[in-house]
Amino acid sequence: MGDYERFVKRVLAVNRWGPPCGSRVALATSCVIVVVSAIGARGPVMNGFDLTKRSIALDQIVAGGPPRDGIPALTDPTFVPASSAAFLQDDDRVIGLQLNGPARAYPIKILNWHEVVNDRVGGAPVVVTYCPLCGTGMVFDALIHDRRALFGVSGLLSQSDVLLYDRDTESLWSQLRQEAVTGARIGTRLTLLPALHTTWGAWRTEHPETLVLSTDTGHARDYQTDPYRGYASTPRLFFDVAARDSRLHPKEWVLGVERGGQTKAYPFSVLETRDAPVCDRLGDQPIVVHFDPKTRTARATDPNGRPIPSVAASWFAWYAFHPDTAIYRPEPE
Repeated sequence: MGDYERFVKRVLAVNRWGPPCGSRVALATSCVIVVVSAIGARGPVMNGFDLTKRSIALDQIVAGGPPRDGIPALTDPTFVPASSAAFLQDDDRVIGLQLNGPARAYPIKILNWHEVVNDRVGGAPVVVTYCPLCGTGMVFDALIHDRRALFGVSGLLSQSDVLLYDRDTESLWSQLRQEAVTGARIGTRLTLLPALHTTWGAWRTEHPETLVLSTDTGHARDYQTDPYRGYASTPRLFFDVAARDSRLHPKEWVLGVERGGQTKAYPFSVLETRDAPVCDRLGDQPIVVHFDPKTRTARATDPNGRPIPSVAASWFAWYAFHPDTAIYRPEPE
């Protein structure tokens, strides 16, 4: 039995989803079986989503295994104070968000099982998204056309990245493209908010008043079990991508930044060799990249310390969506 087969069987056993692609497990790295449930007057349909109107090629949308909402999104969930988060260890990873004052921590061990959290922070609607296959935790403003949008998990992927869907129009949204790629809202952009992929210990120290997403989600999941165990340590991908680049290991962590119409990846392996923050320019705009080697936390700010939206991602994922990206290399001394 291959690594991917073991992975799918482990996830299905806990989530009680039906097996992907009928009764067999697809070996996605060699042959992704795309299930199109109907092609007729409405055009192609997958997991119940009409894919007739789309901005990406049909073959870039694949079935990830779970059905629509087989991975259940959370909406306005319960939070606990830091002092009550006994289920977290200091080195557990979290997505940290501070917005309009309040701070929230979203543990990866919970996001692994839900991938989407519809929340309100500091009075503002947000959607917290996480793709375990890409390692990407991204938080977006959820106010679309002056109305709060609620998102779910489609069970579909594009370039190995999660496709969300909004419950109003059932448009599919690409996390890393940051826009709707099918349906009535095609081309509508999401606004990325500054968030931090860091350790619980570091976030709690920096924000002692933080609230933490509770394991009391209303769903029976073993949040101490990682269904993706071992995936980040192998170069193998479960789902293929259209473009690859061998300058970095596929699973090398990078901080991806888009600024002034240009993109750049800051490899953690390079940042950890620096004794001071990296002062750089992206487009015509200055940028400072800070890195804590102890917690492997990277963040981008402007020269005045104001946070710049960025995303910590596996190199293969950042490159798949930004094939023109530059890679930061320090100037020779």
